[in-house]
Amino acid sequence: MKVACYLASASIAMSCSCSAQTLHLYGPGGPLAVMKECAAVYQKSSGLEVVVEGGPEKEWFPAAQRDADLIFGGADYMLTQFALDHEGFLRKGSRVELYDRAMGILVRPGNPKAIRSLSDLTGPGVRILDVNGAGQVGAWEDLIGRLHLIAEFQRNIALSVSNTADGVKAWDAHPELDAWITYESWVKRLPTTTALVRLPEDERLYRGTPIAVAERSTHSEQAAAFIKFLQSPQAHAIFVKWGWR
Repeated sequence: MKVACYLASASIAMSCSCSAQTLHLYGPGGPLAVMKECAAVYQKSSGLEVVVEGGPEKEWFPAAQRDADLIFGGADYMLTQFALDHEGFLRKGSRVELYDRAMGILVRPGNPKAIRSLSDLTGPGVRILDVNGAGQVGAWEDLIGRLHLIAEFQRNIALSVSNTADGVKAWDAHPELDAWITYESWVKRLPTTTALVRLPEDERLYRGTPIAVAERSTHSEQAAAFIKFLQSPQAHAIFVKWGWR
């Protein structure tokens, strides 16, 4: 549907200057690939340029202070923490919940340690990568705690890092690492270095993907229209392709 600005509820041509404007989105690296694909699809249909930047917050926040229109989170608590850390940055009442994604176990291709369950991670000789940040804070403890195996799991943590970007680097640099509890969606981003062990539905942990308008944005209508697009069946299919539910 080619209109000046995408409206999910109707095909209404609008005579605005969208082509002369750019929307800027910022957020963590987990949803980066799916947001970029959604932005490309939306840009093609609307004519509005949408630029998405992501990764550890310290890398993109200076730019976001200058031109952010939208901020997304890799988990609900992440956007809440962002709002607490940067009071007034997000527009009140603009926050929207998109789609959730499940946690799973990433292992080496071929699963050489034959890891099939959470309890297998507590066995002798299993070396675990722990990402203690970037949407994964408390994730393994919530999952392993149900099994009353926290101490056993903790003993098998071989390396802890503070964000997923550092986690990916560590996974590549340390082939002796066997497993990593993280979002299932990361197997889509790391197809040659990881394989996924999916958890039974009754054991899965899901976390959300929120987005909100930046208070500094001067493109409020365009930002709202892009959020409407993200809520559309077309965008949802893109999220599903990248590992969301």
